[in-house]
Amino acid sequence: MSQDIFFQVPAGNISIEQEIKRSRFITSIGRAPDKQRAKAFIERIRSTYPDANHHCWAYVAGNPFDTVLIGMSDDGEPQGTAGKPMLSILQHRKIGEIVVVVTRYFGGIKLGTGGLVRAYSSSVQMALQKLPLAEFVALATAQITLPYPYENRIRRLLEKMQVTIKDALYKDRVLLLVEFPAKIIVDLKQQIANQTQGEADYMETHTSRNSELK
Repeated sequence: MSQDIFFQVPAGNISIEQEIKRSRFITSIGRAPDKQRAKAFIERIRSTYPDANHHCWAYVAGNPFDTVLIGMSDDGEPQGTAGKPMLSILQHRKIGEIVVVVTRYFGGIKLGTGGLVRAYSSSVQMALQKLPLAEFVALATAQITLPYPYENRIRRLLEKMQVTIKDALYKDRVLLLVEFPAKIIVDLKQQIANQTQGEADYMETHTSRNSELK
């Protein structure tokens, strides 16, 4: 994933319901950083409403700009009337790490293919209007090794750049374990090199996921 890509993710789970021609449509939305957690959420909704006629779902498990991490299902409804329109709405909104399940209790009146598309689409749209969102922020961790005389100077730099020092080890040189938004990697490396006349060693160890509320 590019360090420069930012998007929104669910800040919590939500469930809403609407009735259309006596059929109940219950929309449940949760966060899905990966496919495994998307599928676990779907199964949890199935177990919550075990007597429902359909559990149609769609997910974008991760970066919304990555089409590899998507999935959908009509779960017995006519092909293309549920999962596909639900997924299209998620992709249009560019919300990542999201899974949505629309549970239907059939009310005895058939809606037709057009009616089903409208019903499942409107269910997702209604839920998204109420969904709290957070901003996705990619975090990186790194090791900075430097001579003792530069420690205070680098600590001041890290504080100024809002870099968190997770740990510090003292041997023949100072080893700082740090965490920071991945978008500042290039600038941070340059600043460290400038402040230590190139005597510090920088090694990125991991890029992880995190989110901050809007």
